[in-house]
Amino acid sequence: DVCSSDLNAMPYYIYKIIAGPTELLKTLEKIERYDSFKEAREHARRLRAGMTDNDNYSIKVMFADSELEAEEKLMEKREQPILREWEK
Repeated sequence: DVCSSDLNAMPYYIYKIIAGPTELLKTLEKIERYDSFKEAREHARRLRAGMTDNDNYSIKVMFADSELEAEEKLMEKREQPILREWEK
């Protein structure tokens, strides 16, 4: 028995993000789509575990309504977090 709220749940997308010459120029490669965060997280962890020091990409899990929204979120320029005095 599936709850109606489960039918409308947003999916999780796993992306490989390949660094470009600038922060705004990066390549996104969709790897997989999951309905469950647990499955997406486990797959992302396996992918990260297989990475070497020579790999010039990162793996991200993105929660979004659509593939387009996930890619837009991943391409946004994010402000650097502010370091608190005790974090320096």
